[in-house]
Amino acid sequence: MRRALIAAVAGAITLGSVAMAVPSQAASVGNPLPVTQFGQHVPGIAAGVKPTVPFGTIRLWDAGVAWGQVNQGQGKFWWNGLDAAIQNANAQKVSSLYVLGSTPTWAATNKSQGTYPNKGAASMPGMANWKNWVTAVVQKYANSIDSYQIWNEANLTNFFAGTPQQMADLTAAAYKIIKAGDPTAKVVSASSTVRLTGRYNKFFPAYLTALKKKGWPVDAVAIHSYPAANEGPAERINYINKTKADMSKAGVPAAIELWDTEVNYGIQGPGSIPAQNIAPATGAGWVATTYLDNLTLGVARSYWYFWAPADGRVGIVTNDGTPAATAYGTVERWIGNAFYSCQRGTNGAANTCQMGDNNNPEAVAWVSSGSGKFTVPAGATVQCDVMNSCSAIAPGTSVTIGSSPLWFGSAARAAVNQQGSGF
Repeated sequence: MRRALIAAVAGAITLGSVAMAVPSQAASVGNPLPVTQFGQHVPGIAAGVKPTVPFGTIRLWDAGVAWGQVNQGQGKFWWNGLDAAIQNANAQKVSSLYVLGSTPTWAATNKSQGTYPNKGAASMPGMANWKNWVTAVVQKYANSIDSYQIWNEANLTNFFAGTPQQMADLTAAAYKIIKAGDPTAKVVSASSTVRLTGRYNKFFPAYLTALKKKGWPVDAVAIHSYPAANEGPAERINYINKTKADMSKAGVPAAIELWDTEVNYGIQGPGSIPAQNIAPATGAGWVATTYLDNLTLGVARSYWYFWAPADGRVGIVTNDGTPAATAYGTVERWIGNAFYSCQRGTNGAANTCQMGDNNNPEAVAWVSSGSGKFTVPAGATVQCDVMNSCSAIAPGTSVTIGSSPLWFGSAARAAVNQQGSGF
């Protein structure tokens, strides 16, 4: 929600069957949550696909613009797809996170290692080829790309067959080139998928140790927080806390952020756990819960995977008109650019975030599993769900919060939320 762009709201909001007048209200910005908290994957971005919900940043992966798809031979580049992807992202007023790996077939030292998006994609590239590639990208897109991620899911051998130390070498080399060519760009570590705990434990701590020896050549550490197919938001919290414990043990500096560069639910695995088709209403609640949980977990960005029609790969589909997409847009309007203070509930209470000011108090209440109690704060006269359906409620009312978060506030703020985010 772009509160900074909204000076006042006047009109009416429909609460059930009752139309309520909305007086003019001054917006309060405070210290806002950056809209880059809300990331997306849009496979069709180069073709001009535009999500119908507000988001702040796009991760360019699975978009036809990987290293081998752009750099198609020694010194041979096809920039059209990446040009289009970045131009379309800029036109949608979102920043870009570009994934620099994986290895092209022509640069692979072992073409049998990895198959996606090409043969040899998991092979450790030669350092000269890597440096030439990173240099070419930075020279062409300095000031157009916000962030560079070194590699995708480097703890999985189908994406990277090298060692944690080799990945740290690639990271440090890229960091030096990126900071020389575009000092304000962020460098993001190779991501690790946490739910495959054996492979995570073998790779991630060793990668952090190697990065430490190189002076921490990253601005953010990245994970993929997908839970097991039969798990939900509560288990995701466990994976994130495991990562945070590993970061603390490794001595990661406080200035280095934690980014979740892929997240969804119900994806097949690990092992024989079958994929889950998550009910639309449940999925909508989980989308909102994911982004609210981030505020209490110290996750600076989460990139939802992905904006596209259903294809059987993910348990929660976000695309035009789906409940999950509506929930994504709704929670962004609730907390994007908002000053916030959040607490995790104890003793049966719901988790809460407070926003707004004394004249326009706002709160969001949610649980990561089960249910929790919440008391409507003074000055809040409206409650809204993740589908942006609102109704009147009295301050002081005790509410049981279930699997889907609820927002509470004034009629004026509810009207702003229903009008959209200012995109």
